[in-house]
Amino acid sequence: MNYISLSDYLKEKYNTKVYKLSLTTGCTCPNRDGTISTGGCIFCSEGGSGDFAAPNSDIDTQIKIAKSLVDNKISSKIPTDERRYIAYFQSYTNTYGDQEYLKSLFSQVIEYPEIVGISIGTRPDCLSDDMIFHLAKLNKQKEVWVELGLQTINEATAKFINRGYPLSVFDDAYKRLTDAGLKVVVHVILGLPQETTDDMYETIKYLANLSPTLFGIKLQLLHVLKGTKLNEYYKNEPFKIFELDEYCSVVGTCLQLLPPTTVIHRLTGDGPKKLLVAPLWSGNKKLVLNTMRKYIQDLN
Repeated sequence: MNYISLSDYLKEKYNTKVYKLSLTTGCTCPNRDGTISTGGCIFCSEGGSGDFAAPNSDIDTQIKIAKSLVDNKISSKIPTDERRYIAYFQSYTNTYGDQEYLKSLFSQVIEYPEIVGISIGTRPDCLSDDMIFHLAKLNKQKEVWVELGLQTINEATAKFINRGYPLSVFDDAYKRLTDAGLKVVVHVILGLPQETTDDMYETIKYLANLSPTLFGIKLQLLHVLKGTKLNEYYKNEPFKIFELDEYCSVVGTCLQLLPPTTVIHRLTGDGPKKLLVAPLWSGNKKLVLNTMRKYIQDLN
């Protein structure tokens, strides 16, 4: 089965492999600071889904640290001045805070010659028209993606995981972003408690119907992590966790449901091993990726 991976998309566009620099804006989240809730989404760790990001410091230092971590994986055959990166603001809600500071920060980062674009993780209820207008201006300089944590279209599940907004808010933000010419990457979690595989496929079908404006999607395996409300729930009311072969099957179906033009930014995702409670097989990244590749190839 053929699909467009993020790696393939970037290599074709920039004629080289492009690496992500995990950075942070220092923002918190309205689902944590009491604006919406104090608990956050039940699956979210203390790192706010950015457990692998560079320490919060000035942006020049962050970029230097992130590059040093990434450069260890890059072949020495690629000269330093030819290496290219995406600046990825992942943890918490990166458009929730001092708007002038954030606009200035994004403007500063996009000026780095080795950075070909920026990707900003946020919530659909934290996108002002002013911020979208600013990001659209930056998008004329270099590529800008906005990543929205939808997770599911099922309203009952959304309430259970304490997402904090209805589907209509996602729809509104998605339209305003795409009308402004920005690329949107939608996050979906597969394996949420109380959801059937049919529920998961309904979310994928919903997103597929957004084509041709749908740029990308991240398929995320549900991880149960220490220190989360989901872990407490799992202890008290154990729920079905995917086995590797089951997850591969679900991902394969999701890929078949999506338009072939959709860029697949992620097939599974990582949970920090020191925090991982379940599924433990997901901690073996090499095994997971090799098994998934083989399964998807066999679909052809």
